[in-house]
Amino acid sequence: MMGAGGDEAHQLALSLPHRTALAREDFLVSPANEQAVDLIDRWPAWLIPALLLIGPPGSGKTHLAQVWRSMSGAALCRAQDVTVPAVPKLLSASALVVEDLPGPALDETALFHLLNLAREEKIVLLLTSRSYPASWSLSLKDLASRLNAMPLAILREPDDALLRGILVKLFNDRQIAVDEATIAYMLSHMERSAGTAQTLVDLIDRRSLEEGAAVTRSFVARMLQKTAPDESG
Repeated sequence: MMGAGGDEAHQLALSLPHRTALAREDFLVSPANEQAVDLIDRWPAWLIPALLLIGPPGSGKTHLAQVWRSMSGAALCRAQDVTVPAVPKLLSASALVVEDLPGPALDETALFHLLNLAREEKIVLLLTSRSYPASWSLSLKDLASRLNAMPLAILREPDDALLRGILVKLFNDRQIAVDEATIAYMLSHMERSAGTAQTLVDLIDRRSLEEGAAVTRSFVARMLQKTAPDESG
């Protein structure tokens, strides 16, 4: 869909440092995430062989976990995969990523068993979550203590530079040409989160194809109205 923004539009250059992640995708670096990136970069010189990566939806947890997997050769599972019978198999590699903790129904006993066995077997762990363990309503005090003592890598809501980079990358990935004025308009009118950026660009992509419309500032303004919260009641 190249050229959807009209003759004056062009694919904007990314101005942030980036790293290759998931083959074709870039992980953009800004003050909002550089602490987490720095901690990942320090592997394998981690003082403790475990790290908890925390950030809101769309902040790059999965991308950064994949970066670490490519470095460490780690296996991957999700929170719901952690059951007591599965723990030995999950720890069959030298490193493991457990994504999306605590999940819909955390098996606390299994996770505690996994942490203990990983420490005994000297297996490195990277856990990802949208929230701090203190908010997980854990009943096992030993598990809560272990998680609360784990080093944290924090991904924060994007700053201006990162949010602009995310928007530009999302449009470029879809071969949608937009101009700087349209990006600036989005930044000043949208909810400031990576998840919102993803939802909004998905909507713009779909509707511009359906309508055969150029992605102009007025078109984007119309899409922003569709994603605005309903304040009628």
